[in-house]
Amino acid sequence: MQLSAGQRLVSILQTISFSIPRGQIVAIVGPSGSGKSTLLGLLAGLDRPTAGSICIQGTDITNLNESEMARFRRRHIGYVFQSFHLIPTLTALENVLLPLELQGQSSGQDRARTLLQSVGLEHRLSHYPIQLSGGEQQRVALARAFISHPSILLADEPTGNLDSQTGARIMELLWQLHEIQGSTLVLVTHDVSLANRAQRILTLRDGHLVSDSDHHSES
Repeated sequence: MQLSAGQRLVSILQTISFSIPRGQIVAIVGPSGSGKSTLLGLLAGLDRPTAGSICIQGTDITNLNESEMARFRRRHIGYVFQSFHLIPTLTALENVLLPLELQGQSSGQDRARTLLQSVGLEHRLSHYPIQLSGGEQQRVALARAFISHPSILLADEPTGNLDSQTGARIMELLWQLHEIQGSTLVLVTHDVSLANRAQRILTLRDGHLVSDSDHHSES
């Protein structure tokens, strides 16, 4: 993966190859600038590699155009951004329902309410993001990511903007939702406690995959 920086091409990721079995929990770790978030963006189809291929459930997503990739992502991938990316003019319930609306589904109110209840926000359904704490916004983002029953959940520093107590709560919710839905989890994190609960740890350094190890999680 290369990006243009002025007159120079900067290699972000180089010679990376791995596969993830269905249902596995994987932590991607490494120092800042090692390419972790870029790798996650590539797996989500938000970015395009300049070489190589990315196959998800038998589909080479690098061959999909933007509209095809958007449809594939809506069907198969949930994404939790570090900065939440909630729509400020929508309530918590409306934010969770948004992926279903983009798929043209008119139903889903009951499931959205159930998900918000599962993350402890049944009393905040009609609140807007500005009325929610950082931890509450992250929980809304988690519920939104799971609303479409994604087979893969990608999370970029899901505890990065939170205090330790709230971060621990979010970590528990990730694992609970994973157990309920059986989704594959791929998490970018600097949080050692979060990485230690994963079944596998991929370590990046300077754009290279330097370690790929199975891990006995602490869950």
